[in-house]
Formats: sequence, structure tokens, C-alpha cells
Amino acid sequence: MDLLRIATAGSVDDGKSTLIGRLLYETGSLKEDQLEHIEKKSASNGLDHLDFSLATDGLLTEREQGITIDVSHLYFKTKKRRFIIADSPGHIEYTRNMVTGTSNSDTTLLLLDARKGVIEQTKRHFYITQLLGIKKIIFAINKMDLVAYAQKTFDQIKEDIAQLIRSQNTKGLTVFYIPLSALKGDNLLLKSTKMRWYTGKTLFDVIENISVNEPPSKENVLQVQTVIRPKLDAYHDYRGFAGKVKSGSFSVGDAIEIFPSGTKTKIKSIEQYGINQEQVNQGENATLLLEDEVNISRGDSLFTPSHSIEATKTINAKVCWMQDKALQVENKYLLQFGSKKSLAKVAAVDERIDISGGGSENTAALELNDIGIASFQLAHTIQSIPYQKNKNLGSFIIIDIQTNNTAGVGFIE
Repeated sequence: MDLLRIATAGSVDDGKSTLIGRLLYETGSLKEDQLEHIEKKSASNGLDHLDFSLATDGLLTEREQGITIDVSHLYFKTKKRRFIIADSPGHIEYTRNMVTGTSNSDTTLLLLDARKGVIEQTKRHFYITQLLGIKKIIFAINKMDLVAYAQKTFDQIKEDIAQLIRSQNTKGLTVFYIPLSALKGDNLLLKSTKMRWYTGKTLFDVIENISVNEPPSKENVLQVQTVIRPKLDAYHDYRGFAGKVKSGSFSVGDAIEIFPSGTKTKIKSIEQYGINQEQVNQGENATLLLEDEVNISRGDSLFTPSHSIEATKTINAKVCWMQDKALQVENKYLLQFGSKKSLAKVAAVDERIDISGGGSENTAALELNDIGIASFQLAHTIQSIPYQKNKNLGSFIIIDIQTNNTAGVGFIE
């Protein structure tokens, strides 16, 4: 049974938490005590229906304010597949949380309030999905019950979304438009009898059948997490290099190169959990044993030479800034590329991007929740490839060297 990772996005009060709670309820994923809590709380609040948003608003602050603040991950399954939903906050103050929630997702479920249509937050969230390379988007036009299930309203919002996609010159998207009511259950599991004019799929139909298969990356890279040396008589000469295949695949007998040393060798054998394999693919963990004794440390990479990958100490990137202290020229940070880390200095901050669709402006600093363009000078050489060419290799984390907190994320241009 395969896995679909879904990120949610939408403005405050668009009904994300209600929709997710309803999905959990319809699939029987709510525990007995959760359902009991929802029933009692809904009754105590004077409601004549179940408030499904209570299933996801886990933080006390969220319950008090009725909004989502943190990113929570929820799990459910149907007969066809398993799902992980990243419930991301919709408020502009928590844009960084939406980036975090979307970064590892296969598709984005972007909610709109049928009464409001496309608003600034819709544009902001759509831009972030494209920044992160999400190519499958479900636009859920929620609260259709509050506009009398009017087809005219849905058609106008659908055209406004299509115009948004055209305005950002976005290509290669797979897009779904679904009119629904999370509160009433229309077009979630079953087709709505109140919107017979809608001939498309229900939300369940879409998420159960949407394809998650992507073409394999052309660049073959395994980043070493640890060097395995048992130092036992039975494994006296054993030297394995363990890590995750970040991109592409490797087979026994492949000619490879070590980064950064440039040493060349071949793969003698591949092991996964003690079992020999002929091949290992992207996203899988493995231990590679090589034909020659070579000097390799944590953070080094095993790769097959590619013209797409550049060895460099300078990178230009789009940056999503996540801390109060601004990103400014001359500031120093630790950049982390998987298990590879390098001290870096901010060489330039070129522009701040108006992610609601208004272009960009020159700036000398990036503030909390800003997204902009900056360049970095690194102390060590790293392997660089644009994020849009390879999502697994083209991103990095920016770490504050004083607090060791994550200060931002970068996407190599």
C-alpha cells in the first residue's frame, strides 16, 4: 500500500481543520476518546453538529483562538493507500510553518472560502507551492453551502485560479478543482446531491487515485552518514559507507567518484539491512562497499559524474527566512546540505519577493517570514545544482551559529 503525503494550505477560517477532521472521521481514523471529546465539546458550545476542527487543533493556544499555529501531522488510510496530512497554519505570521509543512509533500490541498474566492493568502500559498516544486495541486472551494451551492460562484473562482496560474507562468501542473462543504460533507466521500452540475471527482476519489510516481533523477548521489568499521575478526577488512541515496540509483559494478577528494573507484557490493542487493534507488538507505580502500568521512558524497552538478564555494539562492534576527550581508551562518555542513558568510541580499504576485523589491535584509534572493560564500566546497532541476540536492538549511536554531531554508538558483 503506497503513501501519499498531503500538505494543506489556506487562509484563516477557510475550514482546513474542519476538512481534515472530517476526513479522519469518514475514514474511521478517530479514536474513541477523540470522538467522545468532539461530541462533548460540540454540545457544550451549543452546536447542533460535530465540530470536526477539534480533531486537529491540538495546542491549547489553537483551541482558544480557533486557528492553527503549528504544523501537525495526521495519519489515516483507506482501502487503496495510506496518507500523511501536514496541517499547516494559514495566518500570514506563520508562513515559515507552511514552508516546513509543504517541503516533503507530494501534493498540496489548497482551500478557498467560496464567499471570498482568491485572496492574497491564496496567491501567497500558491507561490510557496511552486517555490517548493509541488506539481500536483487540489484547489478545494470550501463552504459552498454558504453560497447556496451556486455553480456561477464556483466557475468564477475556478477562472480566477486559472488566471493566477497563468500570471505566474507556471507549467507542468496537474490541477483539480473541487466544490465542497467540509461541514456538511458534500463532495468529500460521496457526490453531493446539491451540486449535480459538478461532474468531477470527489475529494476522496482524487486523493486515492492521484499519481505519486515521479521520473527518477538523472544525478546519482549518496551522501555518507557514517562509516561502518566493525573491528571484529569475522569482519576484519570490512569498510562500509552508509547513507541515503539522495538522488538517482546505484548498482553493483558502477564506476563512481568521491566528493570532495575526486578519488575514483567502483561499487563492489551493496547491502540493505544485512542483505546483499544488486541495486539501490533514490530515497533508500544502503551501505556501499567499494573495490578500493579510499578515505571517506561523514558528509562526503559518492556519485557518478554529471554535468548538472557543480563544485562551488559560492551559491545564489531563494531564501525563506524564519527567525526574528534579520538576514544581512556579512552575517555568518552554518549551511547544512544533508549531512554536509559548511560555515558561510552572506555575500549579498539582492531582493525581497512579493509572493502575493506583485514582483520584487530591492532590499538589504530579509526579515521574519520574508522570501528573497541572497548569495553565500562558503568555507568548504559543496555540490551545487538548482532546486528546480533536483529537489533532493538543491536545498539547504541555514543554522544560526549562536543558538544552533534553524534560521531559514534555501533553494539554490
